This record gives sequence, structure tokens and C-alpha cells, in this order.
Amino acid sequence: MGTVPLLTDEEASPEARAVLEAIRISRGTEPNNFWRALAHDPAQMRDLWETIGRVMAPGALDPLVKEMIYVAVSAANGCSYCVHSHTAAARAKGMTPAMHAELLAVVALACRTNALATALGVEIDDRFRA
Repeated sequence: MGTVPLLTDEEASPEARAVLEAIRISRGTEPNNFWRALAHDPAQMRDLWETIGRVMAPGALDPLVKEMIYVAVSAANGCSYCVHSHTAAARAKGMTPAMHAELLAVVALACRTNALATALGVEIDDRFRA
């Protein structure tokens, strides 16, 4: 259960409604629950939408890779909502079941080795330092 109600377009402020409309136009779909919850804070909502537009745009990394990274970080952070949302986005951008399985194997491996390195207090090798 959420900590705030999901706002409809009618309940949202004009600033939040403008972001909801930008999402509709950009994505060609209704804004998801994340945006409807965030509509309680229109300034943060607008800033986040603009940041997403810059960061997730094609660049040195293609959009599928960015979505897969988002899935990995969301899994590591324990955000079920983001895991589901960005897995769906990655699939829409071409992630195959084999790619998904390999991604999850890498996430699981990284979590395991991170926990071991942290628990063992392994010092960083000089050759790895920038």
C-alpha cells in the first residue's frame, strides 16, 4: 500500500498535469503509478522528468543497455516497482529472455562478490586505483 494516494489528472496541480501530459506525449501511454504518486510534489516531478529525458536518451549507451542497468541497480536497491517497470521497458526495447537471465546472473554474482569483499574488508589493489 502506498504512503500517498495516486492523483488523477483532475486532482493534480496544473504543473503536475503538464508533466503528466508530457509523459503521455513522449511515451504514448498513460503515466504510471510512480508519476501519479510523485504528482504530490510537482517541482520534483518536473525536475525528475527532465533528468530522465537527458539521462535515458540515446548516447554512448543505447536505450536497452540503460534500461538493463536500471534493472540491475533497482534489484540491488530492492525496489520492486522499478524492477518491474524497467524490466517491461527493457523488454519493449528488445531484451530477450536469454538477455534477462544473463542480466540477473550478473546481478546475483555482483551482489555475492560485493558482500564477500565488504565482509572480508579486502583492500583495493594499487593497479585498480585511478
